[in-house]
Amino acid sequence: MASQPPGAPSSAKALDQDGKTALRRSNVQLSSLHIRDGAHRTRKLPWVALVRACGRFKLLLLEARRGRLLSSLNPLAVGNDLPPPKKHWMPEKAAFWGDQEPLSKIPFKIMRGHQHIVSSCHFCVDDTKVLSGSYDCTVKLWDAVDGSMVRNFEPGPGAPVLECSVTADSRRIIAASYDKTVRAWDLETGKLLWKLSHETFIVSCKISPDGKYVVSGLDVDHGICITDAEDTTTVSHIKDHHRMSVTACCFDPDSQKVASVSLDRSIKIWDVTSQATLLTITKAHTNAISNCCFTFSGHFLCTSSWDKTLKIWNIHTGEFRNRGACVTLMQGHEGSVSSCHFARDTSLLVSGGFDKTVAIWDVGEGYRKLSLKGHNDWVMDVAISNNKKWILSASKDKTMRLWNIEEIDQIPLVIEYKKARGLKLKQCEECDRPFSIYESDIFSETVTKCVFCRIDAKDL
Repeated sequence: MASQPPGAPSSAKALDQDGKTALRRSNVQLSSLHIRDGAHRTRKLPWVALVRACGRFKLLLLEARRGRLLSSLNPLAVGNDLPPPKKHWMPEKAAFWGDQEPLSKIPFKIMRGHQHIVSSCHFCVDDTKVLSGSYDCTVKLWDAVDGSMVRNFEPGPGAPVLECSVTADSRRIIAASYDKTVRAWDLETGKLLWKLSHETFIVSCKISPDGKYVVSGLDVDHGICITDAEDTTTVSHIKDHHRMSVTACCFDPDSQKVASVSLDRSIKIWDVTSQATLLTITKAHTNAISNCCFTFSGHFLCTSSWDKTLKIWNIHTGEFRNRGACVTLMQGHEGSVSSCHFARDTSLLVSGGFDKTVAIWDVGEGYRKLSLKGHNDWVMDVAISNNKKWILSASKDKTMRLWNIEEIDQIPLVIEYKKARGLKLKQCEECDRPFSIYESDIFSETVTKCVFCRIDAKDL
């Protein structure tokens, strides 16, 4: 119970004082109703008048109490003899892992160290290290086991870092920043290898998996620039590749193709060797496309968009050269989707959104498997480890989160959702990837291949 200030009367005394004041007022009014005759005898009042007097007494008592209550709520009241308002007990909110739903507890680590928005994140060195870039003008290397910072790459950029990238062998990293430069470092020693300047702002940068090329997405030029990663000479500079600013670009696993997406809602595939556009998909989404990523086979490309959806495109066959074969992933985010990343075996897709969540998708069946909640602001980038045990997310809230999804199929919420959808798990006879299929499907026993192998077989 809240303590009272010195000299303040108790609530019982205050109510008693209110009652006495109201009683005095009532007695005055009652005395005015008495009629005295010449013999000084008081004539009894009628019952109606007595009832009215009692009612008026109760009304005065209520008014006195209301007046005292209002004065205690009035911020301009200067009296210090009023009791403070009572503090009501409120039950504490139960704490779950990562602010998750009760049936989807996911273990996680919070990695703090950046002073501004964390714009980019990657796994490297066999999933034992984490690379990050931030608007605080730093590029950092972290230990994925204990979450500690290993290195700040120096000399750092002089402006916010938009994106960082790492080679497949984790030997070199690059980072693009708002000062129109791309820098490359040796990951093991932290030594700066080179610095490349552009004439316009860089909105995206990726180093090819084989470490030979660097592609930069350009803002004003509406194009991409491919440079040699050894001597920084220009291999290709395609201006006006898109009608509007490029938002993201990436290499395929063979380092021979570059996919780029734009605010103009289009997708372009550029061949590095022949220096020609292989595929153009216009109006791929209903709003700007924010990011893109290839599958490990290079046959499929995923695009994320501000229209709250993700789409998976088949770019492997010439049959779909003009329009692509598309699978749409919907109802996963409540806002714009900022990023996407395939698992190495393509069974899972991870996406981040401006709704502060990370979505895990079952690619074979095209549904959201689980939503990870915990970030306090936009999720800017996501990554998934090669062994599919960890998901990494970078956020506008200045933190990264490392989520352990090793036991995702044993989570009660995932199991219940699969049962509700009537799904069962099978293994592809061709690529050995696990995939889900509906138990109610009359062809469930005859389907022995995953959706990717089925699409490839159909195209052939």
